Amino acid sequence: MFRKRKPYPSDLTDREWELLKPLLPPVKERGRKRRVDLREIVSAIFYVLRTGCQWDYLPHDFPPADTVYGYFRRWQGDGTWERFNTVLREKVRVQAGKDPTPSAGIIDSQSVKTTETARAETRGYDGGKQIKGRKRHIAVDTLGLLLVVYVSVANLPERAGAKVLFEKLKGRFPRLELFWADGGYAGVDFIAWVKQTYNWLLDIVKRTDGNRGFKLLPKRWKVERTFGWFNRSRRLSKDYEELPEISEAWIYTAMSRLMLRRLAREPLTV
Repeated sequence: MFRKRKPYPSDLTDREWELLKPLLPPVKERGRKRRVDLREIVSAIFYVLRTGCQWDYLPHDFPPADTVYGYFRRWQGDGTWERFNTVLREKVRVQAGKDPTPSAGIIDSQSVKTTETARAETRGYDGGKQIKGRKRHIAVDTLGLLLVVYVSVANLPERAGAKVLFEKLKGRFPRLELFWADGGYAGVDFIAWVKQTYNWLLDIVKRTDGNRGFKLLPKRWKVERTFGWFNRSRRLSKDYEELPEISEAWIYTAMSRLMLRRLAREPLTV
């Protein structure tokens, strides 16, 4: 039914497709008959994610670029990418011998440069990092798997970003009771507010040796590793997107791809 082509390293494997196919949105009963192969659509999106290429430079042996982009945006708008992340995360946690939902998490942020495609009002300047762009605020579980993401202007303070993360988390993870964070989230009033508002304990992990330079901090290294996972996808090397919500969708996509590889026991370095 669909033409064969030479495979790319970023393509879905048969096992990955078996895992992902049941999670795809169903065809609308009164809609037109689907004329594209959704496996090819997802593989094309993963190609853009991995290589960082512009949509117009998508190889011609994939479905048309505007069709692939249309599916990416549709799934961003209806929450499909976030749903992929949720279901696959639960599967990975069970595979690791853990409860499907976490009882503890880690929060952190990362400032990244934007390109000229980003709308001016969605960019800011992080004076501490000397970066003009956006800030990725994430909450992960103790395996480093993404719980939620929020992309803001780069000059948004960490605690303000954390408030948005916590609102996204509220009611979704009934077992949650503890978060670890670095000194950027410190403050007696803020810690008390988190406890009073959500009944979560916020534990601040600080350096104690007074030394500068890189050092792995207890618990927090896992969220740093998550940011490192993002760097495997060239689409995330900068923020190339017009809108922050599109950037968030790419982050959910990147984590979904990583977890698919893990569940299918494929190498994570491809």
